[in-house]
This record gives sequence, structure tokens and C-alpha cells, in this order.
Amino acid sequence: MLIVLGIAQALTIDSDRLVLGVTTTAFFLVYGVGLVFVAVRGLWKAARWSRGPTVFTQLIQLLVAYSLWSGGTKAVAIGLAVLAVVILVCVFQKASTEALTGGDSNDHPVL
Repeated sequence: MLIVLGIAQALTIDSDRLVLGVTTTAFFLVYGVGLVFVAVRGLWKAARWSRGPTVFTQLIQLLVAYSLWSGGTKAVAIGLAVLAVVILVCVFQKASTEALTGGDSNDHPVL
């Protein structure tokens, strides 16, 4: 979705606010590509490092949902919040935690 937002932003850059438009476009595109990398390379292969960026992104999404709560954007806010909570629940499930931390903690001897 961030890549789509980046493309949409690129198509609507105004010459009066060129620097803002270009930097916003670059941010959305770089962040979107980074999340695709996290999903494809990290979560798909259950790499331990992929959990942090995933959780961080969902927490940001919850804050964005909160900021969109007022006015005519409540439906968008609800959609973003529900999606973020579902992803956070999935990432913190026992099976996901074990996969992303290298297995069951009971398998490791206590030193």
C-alpha cells in the first residue's frame, strides 16, 4: 500500500511544493520497498530480524489510524486499526514467536 501511495503522490506533485512532494514520494516508495523486503526475505523465511520492523510498522499504523479518527475518515481509521491489530496478534502468537526466535524456548537448556 505504501508503494501505491508513493506512486499516487508522485502523480500529484505540485510545482509550488516540489521538495515536499518529492521527499514524500521517496519516503513512501523506500518504506514500501523496505516492507516488501521484510515480508519476502524476513517473514517468509522466519528470520529473527523481521519481527521488529513488522511490529514497528503496525504501531505506526495504529497511530495513523488514531490521527484519522475525527471527521469523515473514521472508516479508514477503523480499517487501518483492525488490520494493524490482526497483524500484531498474528506476529505475537506462540507459533509465530517460536518460528521467529528459533524454536521452542523449552528446548534450550538452562545454564
